[in-house]
Amino acid sequence: MTTRIDLLRHGEIECGQRYCGSSDHPLTQTGWQQMWLAAETQWPANQSPDWQHIVTSPLIRCAGFAQALGQRYSIPVTRDSRFQEIHFGNWENRTAAELLQSDADALARFWQNPLDHPPPGGEHLPDFEARVLSAWNDIQQQFYGKRILLITHGGVIRLLISHILQRPLERLLEIDVPLASMRHVCIDPAQSPRITHIWNLPA
Repeated sequence: MTTRIDLLRHGEIECGQRYCGSSDHPLTQTGWQQMWLAAETQWPANQSPDWQHIVTSPLIRCAGFAQALGQRYSIPVTRDSRFQEIHFGNWENRTAAELLQSDADALARFWQNPLDHPPPGGEHLPDFEARVLSAWNDIQQQFYGKRILLITHGGVIRLLISHILQRPLERLLEIDVPLASMRHVCIDPAQSPRITHIWNLPA
């Protein structure tokens, strides 16, 4: 029996182009519009989504929309802190432009190889990978054979795609995950998990 998990990144948030990580910033009005567009255009007009459960990061930029979507379509929602974004340590709530002024060498090393050069005081990729994959394995078991929507963050989705495609962690930042984009994962016990469709909706 096939399990289908749709991965949805949150939309635009109020902190702008900053390393928000584990900081709790809400969606902008545009971000809410992006999320509704991403979720509701998956289905024919006047047809309700067939997600049987929504799993979300507890951060408000994900959980707020998850709760609203669940209420609109009577879909149960579970918050799982393991799907929270990676923590950027000393870089939390700072822009790349600011870091280029104060910490350019460290930022360049992070962009080149985030596995060996995490942000100062930040969460290391192997630890991030361990907690995300723990949650990923749990939802596959808990919701076996069902269709699930997972609302989470860019870093989490990059990690999951990298895991499924067996890409090295040091190349994680090469995976593009735009705001409010959707990925569809089909998990067949007879085969390796596979991403069956990848497309990006306009931001």
